[in-house]
Amino acid sequence: MDDIPLPAPQPSLRPAPGPRRRSRFSHALSFLAVALFLAGLAALAWYLPHRNATQRTASPFGRGPGGARNTTTVALAEAKLTDIPIRLEALGTVTPLAVATVHPQVSGVLTDVFYKEGQVVKRGDLLATIDPRPFQIALDQANGNLERDQAQLASAKVTLDRDNALLKQKLIAQQNVDTQLATVQQLEGAVVTDRAGVAAAQLNLSYSKITAPIDGRVGLRTVDVGNYVSTTGAVGIATITTVMPIDVVFTLPADTVTKIQQRLSAGATLPTTVLDRTRTAVLGQGTFLTLDNQIDATTGTIRAKARFANQDAALFPSQFVNVQLQVDVIHDAVTVPAAAIRHGPNGDYVYVVDAEQIATMRNITVGPASDEAVSIATGLNAGERVVTEGGDRLTDGTRVRLPDSASGAGPSAPADNGSNNNRRQYRRNGGQGGGNAGGAANGNAGGQGNR
Repeated sequence: MDDIPLPAPQPSLRPAPGPRRRSRFSHALSFLAVALFLAGLAALAWYLPHRNATQRTASPFGRGPGGARNTTTVALAEAKLTDIPIRLEALGTVTPLAVATVHPQVSGVLTDVFYKEGQVVKRGDLLATIDPRPFQIALDQANGNLERDQAQLASAKVTLDRDNALLKQKLIAQQNVDTQLATVQQLEGAVVTDRAGVAAAQLNLSYSKITAPIDGRVGLRTVDVGNYVSTTGAVGIATITTVMPIDVVFTLPADTVTKIQQRLSAGATLPTTVLDRTRTAVLGQGTFLTLDNQIDATTGTIRAKARFANQDAALFPSQFVNVQLQVDVIHDAVTVPAAAIRHGPNGDYVYVVDAEQIATMRNITVGPASDEAVSIATGLNAGERVVTEGGDRLTDGTRVRLPDSASGAGPSAPADNGSNNNRRQYRRNGGQGGGNAGGAANGNAGGQGNR
């Protein structure tokens, strides 16, 4: 049988894959791999920073992995019932009760100065003397004139008595008696004048001794011994300023007048404290004295005055000070340290810690404050504990612990330690049980280990 010839193979219509088509396919695979790698990096970069936050918020009250509560170390303080003073703050100027510039009341040469600069003197203390000899001479002359006129008056009265006796006997005329009576009256007037001259001379002699007119502190000496001083001189012998007690003048808002007047009308004493310009040192404790009689319409303020004993001389005339006027006192106010008050967009709040050491944010209304604490008008009760330090790390519902608590897990910070238990279970079961708890990869490894 003759072989039947087979038909010749037809050329394929599909073109054979060329190198260019394979290149495009490999490029697409490479691009897809790079895109997947970058997406994985982006997911990892987002996951790592948010992992802790996710663990804190995964369960109520800030539970972390395994159900353990996250704890934060804080400092606590207890809300207490205390008295809060209501104070008005002002700037004041120390003003002495009196300032006296001592001038001589007679002219003469200054012979002695007995005071020392800065000395505290009492009223009547001898400060200086003027040469007394001219005044002593004037006093002697006045006494001489007085004695002369007194002798003439006595003689004139004797003559008048004799003339009256002769007139009764009609031995002299009435005119003679009248003339003698006028002479007696004239001499009586001269004696009165002489006595006034003696008193004036005595007064001038006493003015030669210059004494302190008020109690106070003497300033710097302005005149030395040997100088001629007069009553019309511009510079006095000394300047005395009363510094014990001393006043402080300050200004208050006009709105406070009614409250102050009510307290004063009720017989209350308003304590006043004076501090230095830096408000760090207390210079004196005194009492409110009075208000001015009118309000300054241009500034809307009123002047006030307080008085201080100033026994330690801490207050100095014309000194600028800070004044705290206690107008009233709030009794049994709920107070907390100022560090416990926090400020948020919805107002002031505090973190209150309950018996289970859970911190809860609570809105409050702040009242007047003192140097040590702040009063809470609403939102807090006495005896409740608030966070004073570490509040920046808290959120509502966070478990807290005190600084002296143990660093490990304890009653205030229980921990589940689930990951550690898984690892211990994995070792006890030879990898199989641990693999089921820990993940598929560990499970495969555990199965191979059993085989």
